[in-house]
Amino acid sequence: MAVNLKIPKKVFAIEGIGIGVTEAGIKKENRKDLTIFKLDEGTTLSGVFTKNLFCAAPVQIAKKHLLSGKPVRSLVINTGNANAGTGQKGLKDAQKICNCLGSLLKIEDCQVLPFSTGVVLEPLPVEKIVNNLDKAILKIDKNNWMDAAYGIMTTDTTPKIFSEQFIIGERTFTITGISKGAGMIHPNMATMLGFIGTDLGIKQQLLDKIIKDIADQSFNRITIDGDTSTNDSFIIMATGKSNIQINSENDSNYNTVLDALSKAASDLSQKIVRDAEGATKFITLQVEQAASKEEALSIAYSVAKSPLVKTAFYASDPNIGRILVAIGYSNTNIPINKIKIWLNDLLIVENGELSESYTEESGKKIMEQQEITIKISLNNGYFSEKVYTCDLSHDYITINADYRS
Repeated sequence: MAVNLKIPKKVFAIEGIGIGVTEAGIKKENRKDLTIFKLDEGTTLSGVFTKNLFCAAPVQIAKKHLLSGKPVRSLVINTGNANAGTGQKGLKDAQKICNCLGSLLKIEDCQVLPFSTGVVLEPLPVEKIVNNLDKAILKIDKNNWMDAAYGIMTTDTTPKIFSEQFIIGERTFTITGISKGAGMIHPNMATMLGFIGTDLGIKQQLLDKIIKDIADQSFNRITIDGDTSTNDSFIIMATGKSNIQINSENDSNYNTVLDALSKAASDLSQKIVRDAEGATKFITLQVEQAASKEEALSIAYSVAKSPLVKTAFYASDPNIGRILVAIGYSNTNIPINKIKIWLNDLLIVENGELSESYTEESGKKIMEQQEITIKISLNNGYFSEKVYTCDLSHDYITINADYRS
C-alpha cells in the first residue's frame, strides 16, 4: 500500500502531445504494456539517463538518436522486459522498433526514442511490440496520460501522475507528467522512468540545463534499496503551444517556470518512494549545517541506505543508535561532539550523545507515524540537503523474490 500517495483529481492534457496505450502481451496478457507518445513539430525535448555501465539497449539507442540533432517526434515505451544485458541483438531489437514506428508515423527512425523497463538479461519479445504499434497509434489521444501512467508500471501498486496549471501574468501554462518505479532505486538515477510534458516553449540549450538541474534535486535525491538500474530515463517535452516562450535564465519568467517544473519532478520522484516495494513509511533525511553539499549528501545517503535503520523504522523500534552508526561510517570527517539529531521535532541526540530529554516512549510514538523526518545538524558549515527514503519490510523481500514469476 502506497504511503499517502495522492493522484490528482483532474489530469490536464498537453496540447501538442498525443498518447496511445495498448496491450501487447509482453510479459502478461491483458495488461497495458505498450505506450506511444506522438509529439507535434516544434516540440523541444531533453533527457537524462542512467550512469550504470550496463545501460540497456534502449538507453543506448535513445542517447544516439538525441545526438543526431533531429527533433524527436515520438517515444515508445514497453514494460515487462528491460532489454538490458542483451548485447547486439538487444540493440538491433530496439532499433527495429524505432524503424517500424518511424515508418508508421512517417518520420525518421532517429526521431523516435525507445524506453523499456522490466526484467534484465531476458531477450525482448520484439515482434509482440512491432505487431502492436499500429494498435497503439490508433488509440492516440491527448487525454491518455492516466492510461500511460498505468502502461509503464512494473511492481508499482498505483499510477504516479502529476498535473497542474500555472499562471504567468494573464497567461496559463500546463505541466503534466508520469513516473514509474518501486524498487532498485538509487542515484544515478534509479529504476525509474519519468516523462514530463508542458505546453511551454523552452529553447533547446536551456532545456538541456534545466533537466539536469531538476533531476539533481528530485530523481537523484531518492533511495529505496541502494541499487541502481540499467534503464533509468527522465524526459521533459516542451511543445510551445501556450505561446509562452522561455529562451534564457535572464527571462523574467524563468524562475517561475523552473519552480513549476521542479515541483512536478519532485512530486513524481517522491511518489516513487511512497510506492516503494513493501514500504509502510515515508522518511525524509534532512542534513543541515554541513561543510559542503557532498558532506551533507554522504551522511544523508549513509543513513537512508542503512538496512538496520530502515528495518528499525519498519518495526517502530527506537533503536536510534543505528542512525549514529550510519553517520559514523559515512566516510566524512565531521566533529561528532557537535551533532544534533531530531525525529520530527523530538531531539534525540545532542552534542554527539543521547539527549537528556529523550525518552524511548516518545521516540516510538514518532516512529509509528507514516511520515517521519530525520533531521541531522552537523554544526560544521552552511550547506543543507534532503534525501527521501522509506522503511524496509518483509514484503520487499517477498516482492523481489517472486519478481520473475
